[in-house]
Amino acid sequence: MADIFERLLKNYGPLGQYRENAHGYFAFPKLEGEISNRMIFRGKEKIVWSLNNYLGLANHPEVRKADAEGAATYGLALPMGARMMSGNSNHHEQLERELAAFEGKEDSILFNFGYQGMVSLIDVISGRHDVIVYDAESHACIIDGLRLHPGHRYVYKHNDIDDLEKQLQRAAALIDKQGAGGILVITEGVFGMAGDQGKLKEIAALKKKHSFRLLVDDAHGFGTLGKSGAGAGEEQGVQEEIDLYFSTFAKSMASIGAFVAGPKNIIDYIRYNIRSQIFAKSLPMPLVIGNLKRLELLRKYPELKEKLWSNALKLQNGLKAKGFDIGKTDSVVTPVYMKGGIEEATAMVKDLRENYHIFCSIVVYPVIPKGHIIYRLIPTAVHTDEDINLTINAFEECKDKLAAGAYQSKEIPKMSEA
Repeated sequence: MADIFERLLKNYGPLGQYRENAHGYFAFPKLEGEISNRMIFRGKEKIVWSLNNYLGLANHPEVRKADAEGAATYGLALPMGARMMSGNSNHHEQLERELAAFEGKEDSILFNFGYQGMVSLIDVISGRHDVIVYDAESHACIIDGLRLHPGHRYVYKHNDIDDLEKQLQRAAALIDKQGAGGILVITEGVFGMAGDQGKLKEIAALKKKHSFRLLVDDAHGFGTLGKSGAGAGEEQGVQEEIDLYFSTFAKSMASIGAFVAGPKNIIDYIRYNIRSQIFAKSLPMPLVIGNLKRLELLRKYPELKEKLWSNALKLQNGLKAKGFDIGKTDSVVTPVYMKGGIEEATAMVKDLRENYHIFCSIVVYPVIPKGHIIYRLIPTAVHTDEDINLTINAFEECKDKLAAGAYQSKEIPKMSEA
């Protein structure tokens, strides 16, 4: 009989294999100070492009005041227990009503976390006869939710509507054969890695030919897209065609929690059947109070979204003007695509952080194919023109170094403790 722990220690996984050299620098870094455009990393100030504080609400004075008052008034324990048993409150229900109204839906339900929320949402609404059709580049929370699905699932090529239709036809044929079940299509409002919006308008148009329900994960679109900030559905004019609209508070709201909005009878079903909420402690009151304030500010100050987009377009247009490939992003998420191996990527990140004082995240193999590097920049409303210009110039110089072979190394540079 094998020892489970022994098996684990023989293979730390595709990322864990680099843990000894990467920990504390490339993985699990520590950013200190107030959440902002500039923070402290290993004792020095850096321009930070790795935080989803899109609207700059993390340290907005009204938010800080609401968070502090919520904690002082209620403490972190209240309400005690799961929502269904003893953890409900007027404030929780108020936040659900306001979120539903903001998204143009009849009702909504709160979740404790975005990742957990999507995993459990897929589990609660799909049965063993149902077929799920999903985008190939769906977030990990969707993929992990699909692992719980006891029925069939078909993947379609990323944002490929023709392939989606083929998978819908496959799904319909299977349902006809088994004599039971329905179809759930899952996509994202904004794909967080590449920054491109899901083709919600084209997907919604397929409802005229095929019978299915549409679930959209709009974590990166909520608060950043649409006239009011209601997200990618509003941006594309098809919000009413989204059957279930899901988002997290961890991006534009700079908080913790999530929600799904939709028809009242379906939300009621979810409320009384979703295991991750029935058997989990309720979202703490200070977070609910803080999220009410954040949603209020999102509605009250559209200039925050305008500033975010101003900064995002300056960054994106500046990078393109210097010849950088930023893909097909049509959101504020800004990927920068380069060629190189993991050694070159890590050496360039070290150069950016230590010599240019710029902190950004990298994506390399095995997340993407070998020989490719993605630098993922997240602009926010609190970044400045100076931040943007310094970053563009730094990337231009580092690109020249990469092309000249200056970052070639036989191993990931091991970082000393700060």
